[in-house]
Amino acid sequence: MKPAPFDYVRPDRLADAVAALAVPEGKVLAGGQSLIPLLSMRLAAPALVVDINGLPGLDTISVSGEGVHVGALARHAAVLASPEAARAQPLVPMALAHVAHDTIRNRGTTVGSLVHADAAAEMPVVLSLLGGTVEVEGPAGRRTIAADELFVGPLQSSVGPDEIAVSAFFPALPAGAGVAFDEVARRHGDYALAGAAAVVDGDRVRVGYLSVSDVPVVVDLTGVAPAERADAALEHLDPATDIHATAAYRRQLVRVLTDRVVTAATAHAREGAT
Repeated sequence: MKPAPFDYVRPDRLADAVAALAVPEGKVLAGGQSLIPLLSMRLAAPALVVDINGLPGLDTISVSGEGVHVGALARHAAVLASPEAARAQPLVPMALAHVAHDTIRNRGTTVGSLVHADAAAEMPVVLSLLGGTVEVEGPAGRRTIAADELFVGPLQSSVGPDEIAVSAFFPALPAGAGVAFDEVARRHGDYALAGAAAVVDGDRVRVGYLSVSDVPVVVDLTGVAPAERADAALEHLDPATDIHATAAYRRQLVRVLTDRVVTAATAHAREGAT
């Protein structure tokens, strides 16, 4: 299919891009790996597409002792290839390695994936688990959205229709902590049937889940016996049956993945301590 007709602009200033979004039914185009298929299938029919690829300074990846800042035009592949980002927060490349295929990662943007807010995607759960943030620019200026306020429903974020996400921040891994990521998909590169990421920091154990609820879900499993962690997590999750898997199968995946990522994150923490 072909997209419905729409107007197109490619500003070279952020202020102009924000001003363009003041019209009703505008959409931002960054990597386009989510938007273009939606347009082609006519699941989205914006009146205007605002292409931000001409905006300077949004393709940066900066790393400090605090964490990793990723610009809105930084491609998945660039973030995945950054050794500095991997040292500061190894969970980011662990998850990015599971994102689709090389072709998608070469064009798709990490910030775009976050704003798309697909609960089956990898990066939203990583941001949620790490307590990261997204910065957006709108008519009222710039504001920061915490991860636990960003994802509000299926494919719904709290970024306003007249706002542009300009960057994301992933906090650094604390000394002595460990992380792990794993997912199960029918084929490599497919959306996960279920996935999990863990952070183990001393006695504290937290696990984030993707593709088992309408939004990414983070569960604190600190103090829960290993044999009871999956059951404790499932109390906060809502696995559903769809054309890809049954709810029962997803619950079983939660059981397997919870043990797998907590064990791996604990081993990762021990490796860092040696």
